[in-house]
Amino acid sequence: MTVRKCLQWPDKRLRTAATEVDAITDEMRQIWDDLVDTMEAMPGVGMGANQIGEMHRLIVVDASQERGQVVRMANPEILHASIELREHEEASPNLPGVSAVIKRPRALTVRYMNEDGVVTRKDFVGLWATSVQHQIDHINGKMYFDHLSRTKREMLIKKARKLQ
Repeated sequence: MTVRKCLQWPDKRLRTAATEVDAITDEMRQIWDDLVDTMEAMPGVGMGANQIGEMHRLIVVDASQERGQVVRMANPEILHASIELREHEEASPNLPGVSAVIKRPRALTVRYMNEDGVVTRKDFVGLWATSVQHQIDHINGKMYFDHLSRTKREMLIKKARKLQ
């Protein structure tokens, strides 16, 4: 079990888009394992590789009640998002101590490369969909608070800095 240290905002890697994964190698599997261990230690419902300083388009998501239902994705891409939105309070270990309610599509269809290197599609609904979108934002160099107005975003970051 390897719990990795999360980068702290404003580390530039959190604002940098991660690079495409060409193949599922032992290195990629190890990063996924570390992401799962780090996510479970928080505990959280997902992580993107650049959150721990790995600049690969890898994410993990487990929004199940019982845990142990992790979906590992390389190069995830949203193919379809529902018009219906869902609100959820989001946070990130990269900016600890603060959170904000974000509206995102309630359901998604995502294409990604799975653990076997096979490109597949999967539908996600509810918290699963929220987490997938949150993690894709991470590997695109975007943070959840980028969905807030400038004023709310600045207040959130200022509050986080005071807590540090």
